[in-house]
Amino acid sequence: MTRKAARLSAREVTEADLKNINKFTLEPLKAEDVFTFKLALCDNEVDRDYERFSTKALAVLGKLFVGKTGIKDHRWSADNQVARIYATEVVQNGKTTTAGEPYTQLVAYCYMVKTASNADLIAEIKGGIKKEVSVGCSVSKSICSICGADNTQRACAHFKGHSYEKTPGAKKEICTRILDDPADAYEFSFVAVPAQRNAGASKNSTGNPVGTPQDGQENTKPGETPSDTTESEKAAELAVQAELAAIRAKNTYYN
Repeated sequence: MTRKAARLSAREVTEADLKNINKFTLEPLKAEDVFTFKLALCDNEVDRDYERFSTKALAVLGKLFVGKTGIKDHRWSADNQVARIYATEVVQNGKTTTAGEPYTQLVAYCYMVKTASNADLIAEIKGGIKKEVSVGCSVSKSICSICGADNTQRACAHFKGHSYEKTPGAKKEICTRILDDPADAYEFSFVAVPAQRNAGASKNSTGNPVGTPQDGQENTKPGETPSDTTESEKAAELAVQAELAAIRAKNTYYN
């Protein structure tokens, strides 16, 4: 599962909102029955884990997230459901990402039924206390920005957050992972500290970023053979392979 951060803002409910909301209810709700808010779920900018969604992935996630639930602290239980996404849209603001692409953001519109049990949560959202959100989804590809390898299939020699030459003599670029080909969207969750600066961040099933070197380890340089690497680097490679095996087994990321 991939978990990424999101931004939240309250909004007034409209007739169009009610029409979409009532697609998910057993009985029609009125404007006074619901509290609605807007989320910036995720975007295509590089996040704190040196990962980003592709623009194509955002469009697919927009369809997958409609109807998905909102919970707290990514604790999956029926009693922990507090909201639901009733519509999404992909928007651009004319800015450019660090990768040189048009900045693109996936926005979700959510509703909560006003009850005594969630009155405090609604008050905290309105008061700006609860505004950090993280999303959970699954992607099938994690592409290295340096060599193009899909790290869900095999581990490449490049670590996220480290700089490499794409070609000999070229200016070094920071290695990132491009998350693509979404398989499913699970939920969004109110959290204390999200990972994405403007939207989300991804983790694998172990809770650690795939390909991140441990303290004290050096990166394998481009062109090096296994015999050139140190014992610690070999151990790091084995650790990455183990993480990839866990990912393939569960096909799940957290952002």
